[in-house]
Parts: sequence; structure tokens; C-alpha cells
Amino acid sequence: MPTALELTLLLLAAAVIGVVVFRLLNLPPMLGYLAVGILIGPHALGIVPDSKETRYLAEFGVVFLMFSIGLEFSLPKLKSMRSLVFGLGMGQVLLTVFSVVAAGWVVGLFWPLPLAEAFVLGATLAMSSTAILMKLLADRLELETEHGRRMVGVLLFQDLAVVPLLVVIPALAMQTGDLAESLGWATLKAVVLLTVLLAGGRWVVRHWLHLVARRRAHELFVLNVLLIALGLAWLTEHAGLSLALGSFVAGMLIAETEYRHQVEEDIKPFRDVLLGLFFITIGMLLDVQVVIEQFGWVMLALVGPTAFKGLLVVALAKALGASPGTAIRVGLGLATAGEFGFVLLAQGAPLLDPTLRQIVLAAMLLSILATPFLVQYSDRIAMRFVSSEWMQRALELHKIAARSMAVDKHVIIAGYGRSGQHLARMLADENIGYVALDLDPDRVREATAAGDSVVYGDAARRETLIAAGLTRASALVVSYNDAHSALKVLHFAHELNPTLPVIVRTQDDADLDRLLRGGATEVVPEVFEGSLMLGSHALVLLGVPLSRVVRRVQKARDSRYRFLRGYFHGADDHVEFDDEAHARLHSVAVEPGAAAVGRMLGDLALHDVGAEVTAVRRRGIRGDDPSAELILQAGDVLVLRGPQEALEMAELRLSRK
Repeated sequence: MPTALELTLLLLAAAVIGVVVFRLLNLPPMLGYLAVGILIGPHALGIVPDSKETRYLAEFGVVFLMFSIGLEFSLPKLKSMRSLVFGLGMGQVLLTVFSVVAAGWVVGLFWPLPLAEAFVLGATLAMSSTAILMKLLADRLELETEHGRRMVGVLLFQDLAVVPLLVVIPALAMQTGDLAESLGWATLKAVVLLTVLLAGGRWVVRHWLHLVARRRAHELFVLNVLLIALGLAWLTEHAGLSLALGSFVAGMLIAETEYRHQVEEDIKPFRDVLLGLFFITIGMLLDVQVVIEQFGWVMLALVGPTAFKGLLVVALAKALGASPGTAIRVGLGLATAGEFGFVLLAQGAPLLDPTLRQIVLAAMLLSILATPFLVQYSDRIAMRFVSSEWMQRALELHKIAARSMAVDKHVIIAGYGRSGQHLARMLADENIGYVALDLDPDRVREATAAGDSVVYGDAARRETLIAAGLTRASALVVSYNDAHSALKVLHFAHELNPTLPVIVRTQDDADLDRLLRGGATEVVPEVFEGSLMLGSHALVLLGVPLSRVVRRVQKARDSRYRFLRGYFHGADDHVEFDDEAHARLHSVAVEPGAAAVGRMLGDLALHDVGAEVTAVRRRGIRGDDPSAELILQAGDVLVLRGPQEALEMAELRLSRK
């Protein structure tokens, strides 16, 4: 039997290995935790025993997960989405649980299946993966779409439904007498305890955290947050309820204070680590030998409930006003299992037959593994089964094409958030046409009503870019911060119009190389621009002359942005912002008979005199960043960059006979 330290080290090492491997495979880390749990568990290698201490340590992961859910609980958000949360969300959870319990009652007529066991299975099936689905929707820019909003509403109600389920299921598991009496006592204790905590706890928690924060000691603040979360979890456990219920209440109490966001950041490392340990212990419960022996039942438990839940959501969404295509997308996303399903399954484990629990657990693992694929192909599936989806997609493309036909040599703006809107105003001031694409229907409706040239469409789709007139555009700007989507845009843009300049916005330089390799003409990181503005304002306030500050900013941008390295000098340039040593651009034509004709660009060694060749224009076609092996021809125009003196010396070398 390993010691507490050895047990912790084994679990942490397994967690690290699982996350690294599954990250390399681009799979959710939760699957990595489950996989290593299966491997090191008592039913496989047997490295870690399935002991009471292991399960108790892992339960703290659920404590901090429910604490985070409590922190994110927002009455305004709940109110704004009440029709989806309490319509589609509540209907999905109640109908799923009721259907499984009803099916269990029917089965119980021929085979022994207690209703409490059917209730646990129904509650487990009702849950979907909030973590995986929210990430998938965010990566696909679908959070604000019709199906995205419906899925978020259902997931929000599922998170709320876990709270009463964490009261009911442990009461069923510890039932010693009458079922109704056990549930009645559990409900009464929960109502009394929650009323006392929520009524008197708000004032106490707010003033206590304020008192602690005034000490200006971060470690003291974190210790008090842990004390509140674990203290209320201990209180609810000793009241005969679950640990997770108390931590959820603690999160709700802190969510109403001004320290909510600080607490959320402080608690995140504890939550992620301990939640990983919880999923490892869930994996340890799986007996691979039983799964192999019962493989047919596992596949039936995978396909049957997944199909039932998906069809139920589709029917419910259509009944509540969703279009057939939207309903199918929502159903496919929510059909699979979720992390709270494992939580409820663990709480109700004493009620379940061991073999049945193994079958359900294996089916849930396979179900979660299928989630990304169902979401990825949801569009194709929807269009295959719903003919109106083709018409709707064609109508969207027609609207985009109609908008783009009115302009030529325009700029396509992918994303019409704040950055996209600022860019659109600048282009309009310069009388440059643009077509903006955005996936937020509310934003598109309001901007269109205001007269902006914006249409609903996903720039990461090939047909959308074609409809927006990519082959006729003069530039494409990706104004939203999503490197994965930007790479898809770059791929299609390069395929359709290889010479089109594409500018991409990012948060920082983390994805700079990937985007440049993907074909971005320029990448603009917000952090870099923000630091320049921060530094320039600080220098001006410290008394540094404005002209010197501007030169410093210009020099920093010259070194960072390829297409801002210097400028073509003119008579109207302001002298105070220019000097002879500053880099500028200068075009030099290679005359027939010049010594440079027929020679490789690198042989001229223009860099030795301080000049850089940024582009070469030949027969009307411009090529940027020419290679040193380029052989010059008569009539070539070289764009040079460098100080005035270096440009003059380079021009002499190029024009020498």
C-alpha cells in the first residue's frame, strides 16, 4: 500500500504523461486522464489501488469544479437566456431522466432493475460535456450562432441541475429506509442549510474578504478562499449532503463580491490539477477485461442512449422554434456524455450493478471521444438530411455576393468586432470599399441597419470567401484573434488568390511564425502595439521631445513590420520627424547595359553599403523578399531600403556600366 506522498506522486506523474500524450494527438486532456487512470488502475497494471484515500483525494477535484461553477453563476446571464435555459435546457434534462426512469420501470417488469438505479443512469445520460463543447464552439467561432446559443443554454441548465442531483443521488445511495423519507430528509436539510448560508453568508463573506484584502498579502487571500470553499464543503458533508454542494454555495457567495475575478484566477490551478486527479480515479474504475467480455453491450450502450438523447434534443429544439438544420446541430453536439456524468456516476456507484457500471463507463468514454467528430461534421450531416439547409446556405452566399458585387478592388474584413469596425471607418474615410463578414447575427443586423457593409458569413469557409469577391479584392484583413481560424482563412485565400495581401491580428507573437508560414503578409500583435503606445505616452510625460518619441516608435515598427520598414521620401515630409540616417525606400531601375544585368542579386553585395532589397518588380509583377540567387534583367525595378547615404551608394553600384 503506497504512502500518501507516494500516492500523490504516482497520480501527478500519470496526469503529466496523459496530458502530454493527448495534447500531442490534439485530443482533450480529460481523455488523457481517463486513459492513464485505466492503465495504472487496479484492473490493469495495478500501480495505484482503488482505495478510500484515493477516491477522497480525487473528490476534491469535483469540489473545486463546483466552486468554479458557483463563481460563474450569473443571474443577469441566466435572465437574458431564460427562454433557452428553462425551455430547451430544462426540457432536455427532465425528459431524459423521465424517459430513462420510465424505461427502467418497463424493464423492471421482466428483469430486476430498481428505479433508483434507473434514476442514476438517467441523470448521468442527461449531462453533456460543458468543457469540450464550449471549447469546440469557441474554436469554430460558433458561440453566437443560432445552434451555439441553444447549446450554451442547455449546458447552463445542466450545470445548475447538478446541484439538486448532488443532493438526491447521495441520499439514494445511503438509503436505509423508505425512499420518500430519505429524499424528504435530504431535501429538507439542503433547503435549510442553503437558506441559512445564502441569507447570512453574503454579508459575512463580503466583509471578511474585504478585511483580508486590506492586509495586501496574496497568500493570505488565497488561504482564506480555500478555507471558505473547503469549510462549506465540510459543513454540507457533515449535514449528510455532498462536498460539492457546499463548494458550489461558496462560489455563489464569492461571485457576488468584487473579488470574483481574482478568486477565479487564484483557484484555477487547484481546480485543474485536482479535477485531473478525479478523472484519473474514474478511469481506474474501468475494468478492461469486463468491457472486452461485454463489448456488444458496450456498443449498444454507446449507440442507443447517444441516438436517443440526440433525437430527443432535435425534437425538443424543433418544437421550441429552431429550424431543422439548427436542431440537428444542437442534437449532435449534446448527444454525447459529459464530465458531470462521471461525477453523478461516481456518487451513485453503490446503487449500480458492477458489470452495468463498467458497461456504462466504457460507453461514456467512447461517447466523449466521438464528441469532436460529431461537432466537426454537424454541418454536413444537417445539409444531408435537411434540404432547406442548402437553400439557407445558398441564400447566405447570395447576400454576400450581392454585397461584394457593388465594389471592386475592395478590402474583405473577416470579423466585425471593435477592430473590424475601426478599420471599416478608416477605409470609408479614404473612400475605399470593403465587405465585412461576421458570425454574430445581432451585430450584423444592427450594423446593416446603420448602413455598414457587413453580412453574415464565416470567413473560414471557401465558398464564403468566393462570394465575398476574394479574386477581385485588393486585401484581406483577419481582425479577430483566433490563430486556428486565421490559418484556415489563409489557406483558402492563398489557394484562390495567391498574390492577395493578407493582414492578421493576434494577441501576441506566440503564433507569429505559424501565421507567416501560412501565408500572412503581415501579422499585427496587440501586445506589441500596446507596449509602443504605453512607452510613448510615458516618454512624453517624462519630458522627452515628441519628435524623438515618434522616431523611437517608428524605429520599433520598422524593425517589427516588414511592410513598414521605411517609406518613400517626398517633398512634403516633415523635417522634425525625419533625418538622413532614418531608413527610407527608394526605387532604382536597372538600365540596359548596366553591370548589374545578368548578375545574381547576392553578388552585388548591396548589404555591404547598408542597403536592403525589399522587392523586385519585373514586367509589372512585384515580388517581395527576393532571394540572393535572383538574376537581374534589364528593366527590373529594385525597391531599396536604407539610410539616404546607403541608398545613393547602392544606386551607383546598380547603374555602373
